[in-house]
Amino acid sequence: MSILTVTNLSHGFGDRAIFNDVSFRLLKGEHVGLVGANGEGKSTFMNIVMGKLEPDAGKIEWAKKVRVGYLDQHSVLHNGMTIRDVLKGAFQYLIDAEAEMNQMYDKMGEASPEELEQLLEEVGTIQDLLNNNDFYLIDAKVEEIARGLGLVDIGLDRDVNDLSGGQRTKVLLAKLLLEKPDILLLDEPTNYLDESHIEWLKRYLQNYENAFILISHDIPFLNSVINLIYHMSNQQLNRYVGDYDSFVQQHEAKQAQLESAYKRQQQEIADLKDFVARNKARVSTRNMAMSRQKKLDSMEIIELAKEKPKPEFRFKEARTPSRMIFETKGLVIGYDEPLSRPLDLKMERGQKIALVGANGIGKTTLLRSILGEIPALSGSVERGDNQAIGYFEQESSADNELTCIESVWNDFPAFTQFEVRAALAKCGLTTKHIESRISVLSGGEKAKVRLCKLINRETNILVLDEPTNHLDVDAKDELKRALQAYKGSILLISHEPEFYRDVATDVWNCESWTTKVI
Repeated sequence: MSILTVTNLSHGFGDRAIFNDVSFRLLKGEHVGLVGANGEGKSTFMNIVMGKLEPDAGKIEWAKKVRVGYLDQHSVLHNGMTIRDVLKGAFQYLIDAEAEMNQMYDKMGEASPEELEQLLEEVGTIQDLLNNNDFYLIDAKVEEIARGLGLVDIGLDRDVNDLSGGQRTKVLLAKLLLEKPDILLLDEPTNYLDESHIEWLKRYLQNYENAFILISHDIPFLNSVINLIYHMSNQQLNRYVGDYDSFVQQHEAKQAQLESAYKRQQQEIADLKDFVARNKARVSTRNMAMSRQKKLDSMEIIELAKEKPKPEFRFKEARTPSRMIFETKGLVIGYDEPLSRPLDLKMERGQKIALVGANGIGKTTLLRSILGEIPALSGSVERGDNQAIGYFEQESSADNELTCIESVWNDFPAFTQFEVRAALAKCGLTTKHIESRISVLSGGEKAKVRLCKLINRETNILVLDEPTNHLDVDAKDELKRALQAYKGSILLISHEPEFYRDVATDVWNCESWTTKVI
């Protein structure tokens, strides 16, 4: 049975087309991976099917009474609620039903026989609803999901206002899983999740009996949970049966066949045009020439999609710094309360260090303390000489209303417009992206703009906080290659072993010195 049917969908922003006459059908129990390069419209597609965006053309049809759960990249939580409040909100419809049932019990004392019979029937219906949805096991369900995503250790009575970005994502995801909708729409759910909880989510989705659509650039994760791929590219949406690796093989074979057919057709067109040119003027061969021209005119021309620009990252390197990059003595990091025990850490020139561990234990706080952006609670940080630091933050809303060109030009006023455009193009952005406001770009495109600024600044130390969040497969592979080739020192936060294993010379597990329960 079809849960969701999308017919002849077209959409764009200004003169930039995103979809053109796209159709899509989701069946009960299908586990779909929605893949494609940054900016191809994956999140836009999710927003359209959820009714958050109105398409330019086309029809979206949901099955009757279908329950939909959506986790997007920019979900928010309301301050003043505890984690437990948010999670129990997944069962609000049942809590409201129980309250309604209790009101009916109160009315029964004054009801006429006819009214009493009606009330008893309605109470029975609600009681069945509560029993069938395990209403009396809500607390146990909340504990189970919260434990799987590490929320019990954070504290279920903690105010959501006190949570890190990663912890907030976990709360929203936990609530969504507790709702157990008929279809889950998950937009990059592994961003901000640490390794152990990605593993837990992987097992959960493998056993999830309902349908889901998943956007993710984490290929091992995708491969382990999906059985269908929908590939978004060049304003089209194409379906492939199997996991991501199977899709790559099928897609490459399909492209090879198309290119072969294109070459054969181009040769046939050249031959036909040559025949027509040589024979249309001669009376004896004019009819044959006209016949060839008719064949040319009626021919359905094969077109190859334009090759998308692939990113090329080459970090500009400053002169060599001193041997000592930084050294901490008794450093205690945190804000109102300590996040670490006293730390004696040392980093030397040439080291490439990956900081790993659960979210919320202070990895970003450690980076910012070392950089001097926030004061330490106690202890000291000594940094070496001749340091040219490039810092990549997890998220940034700065310059959102500027175009990409304006944003980069502000940072590099000596560049010509041609140089700004060339720098952005090297990061895999098209002319349409380059001329758009940053606020309308996808998360991956925004990250590429920030990377553009980073690679064009001379550095000898890179400080990178989750640089692969939102990046597509090509950009992630190219960033890994560029970091391997970088001659300077690197301090990197990452939750993707497939990424940092091939870059890091050292891995520091921050869980070994945190004061937080994890």
